[in-house]
Amino acid sequence: MSKCKKAHKKFDSINVIPFIDIMLVLLVMVLTTATFIKQGVIPVDLPQAKAKEKKDIKKEVTVYVNAKGEMFFEKEKVNLKSLQQKLATISKEQIVVLRSDKESKFQDFVSVMDILKRLGHEQLYIVTKE
Repeated sequence: MSKCKKAHKKFDSINVIPFIDIMLVLLVMVLTTATFIKQGVIPVDLPQAKAKEKKDIKKEVTVYVNAKGEMFFEKEKVNLKSLQQKLATISKEQIVVLRSDKESKFQDFVSVMDILKRLGHEQLYIVTKE
């Protein structure tokens, strides 16, 4: 047998200096990016306008068609002609909500849709029940 001794070194401690160096670098990176986020990378001074145009637009207008074929603009009973006149007065960007009874005639629904299309209203929601 050969008398070969292997030198075993006892592993008593760990060198933490490289770990501390890495943590300090990460801390510097986080602090630097946090200040950029806070200040904004590109500072912009926004222009000001003299005339302020603020339209007082309601959130939405509702058109109802009940089972009897009666039409309502908001809560006011209307016929097709007066409905068209009322819809012509509101903005094209105004949201129009159509609530049609399931028992109403399909023709009434189509008539309202036709008026909205002729007037150029594209913000239309049709309310259904799940």
